[in-house]
Amino acid sequence: MSATLAGWLQAIALVGALALCYRPLGDYIAGLLTSAKHLRAERALYRLVGVDGDADQRWPVYLRSVLAFSMLSVLFLYGLIRLQTHLLLSLGVPEMEAHQAWNTAISFTANTNWQSYSGESAMGHLVQMAGLAVQNFVSAAVGIAVVAALIRGFTRNRTDRVGNFWVDLTRISLRLLLPIAILFALVLAANGVVQNFHGFHEVTTLTGGQQAIPGGPVASQEVIKLLGTNGGGFYNANSAHPFENPTGFTNLVEVFLLLVIAFSLPRTFGKMVGDHRQGYAIVSVMGLFWVASAALITFFEHQHAASALQAAGAAMEGKEQRLGIAGSSLFAASTTLTSTGAVNSFHDSYSPFGGGLTIFNMMLGEIAPGGTGSGLYGMLILAIVAVFVAGLMVGRTPEYLGKKLGGREMKFASLYILTTPTLVLIGAGTAIALPGERAGMLNSGAHGFSEVLYAFTSAANNNGSAFGGITVNTAWYDTALGLAMVFGRFLPMVFVLALAGSLARQQPVPASAGTLPTHKPLFVGLLSGVVLIVVGLTYFPALALGPIAEGLR
Repeated sequence: MSATLAGWLQAIALVGALALCYRPLGDYIAGLLTSAKHLRAERALYRLVGVDGDADQRWPVYLRSVLAFSMLSVLFLYGLIRLQTHLLLSLGVPEMEAHQAWNTAISFTANTNWQSYSGESAMGHLVQMAGLAVQNFVSAAVGIAVVAALIRGFTRNRTDRVGNFWVDLTRISLRLLLPIAILFALVLAANGVVQNFHGFHEVTTLTGGQQAIPGGPVASQEVIKLLGTNGGGFYNANSAHPFENPTGFTNLVEVFLLLVIAFSLPRTFGKMVGDHRQGYAIVSVMGLFWVASAALITFFEHQHAASALQAAGAAMEGKEQRLGIAGSSLFAASTTLTSTGAVNSFHDSYSPFGGGLTIFNMMLGEIAPGGTGSGLYGMLILAIVAVFVAGLMVGRTPEYLGKKLGGREMKFASLYILTTPTLVLIGAGTAIALPGERAGMLNSGAHGFSEVLYAFTSAANNNGSAFGGITVNTAWYDTALGLAMVFGRFLPMVFVLALAGSLARQQPVPASAGTLPTHKPLFVGLLSGVVLIVVGLTYFPALALGPIAEGLR
């Protein structure tokens, strides 16, 4: 079977599986977010932490709950990492430095999972399970909870209530993420992914050297790192490691996992607002960008301009032979269009335009389909901007799903859009301007700049993947990237929840002859254009200095 045919078959199988899950999974998520019934286990948890499961929160209270929970998560994870040498199953790994522990705690709480360390040599099994894996669940649940509050802003009228964060967090974790994670952990373990509590084993490499490789509870963590669009690898090689991703089949399963919830949430949106056509419009835009990105990255990796790679027929540097160009490119497009950050190949070794597309995917705000929850609320913010632009064209006050979009709403949307570009460009510019941080770059010129730009783009957009090529385990980079992760995760949530509260307080406006239909192909095209122009072109000067300049040499 040719590599091209195999690639097409993988893509078709993946699209088919996602299409089959779109309706049932999306409806199920809508049901758990709107149900008035609490499970017995949920009621027990509410009593344990002193939460009234039937209470409804105003958006500032909802926001404070999100921030308080996340702050406590950072403190707990930081303490666990710093104390791991004194805990069970530590495997004798050395203590992590304070600035790196802080960066890691922020990273996993912010759903970024940026790793400036080698997982197998820096983390014991207990920290992997009780610290990192737990945050993989709850940080993903936080993202879905926030988009649930935004959707309630569209569905509720003349109220200042947007739901109960603690109820949303509990239900999403117990009813959605945990059952799927258990099922697919069994699937991955049955297909060769490691799942045990073994310590280090000395193995002889192909070159005759010695290497210590630990076992561990890998399959259980692998599933939720993908399902929750987290991305942190148990091993340093992440999903390129054969213990995490041994075959082409597991590779396809892993790509499916990192896309399935994010692609199903537009159905949840349509169900909750009472118009499934709205969900189809949103998922169409997401699908268009995902298909285009996967196809272009695959094309550029097959058409590399270098003479040696032309002779070889493809750019296989940094890619696993067992996965090939198609499996690697599909994974790369999917992981950078979501906020996952898991990798099964080395993005730094991609062709200039192929690697540039992975950066551009993150710069779009990871909305196609984006992270669990964060992708949908990012796309809904851009839909609001698209409706506003259309209203300006015809001289009418814009409306979206029966809610007027005035100055207050557009301020929140604008602040949301400006947050991550500001963090990325200031962070990358500062790093390039400081001689000490430039010295940490292993490459010079356009590619070296691309590596720095990738790092801050990944951190601010809560992706977590990296080009490599720069030494980031320094106090400066751990601090700077940590701040980018914090502000890139939680500042947008402030604006989303404020927007949800503003929409919920409104009285619905009936549709009229001048109302823009937001479920038709015209709106799909308009929204796609807004994504490219309003978000994508913000970064064009930076891209021109990095991957574009490198590709045109």
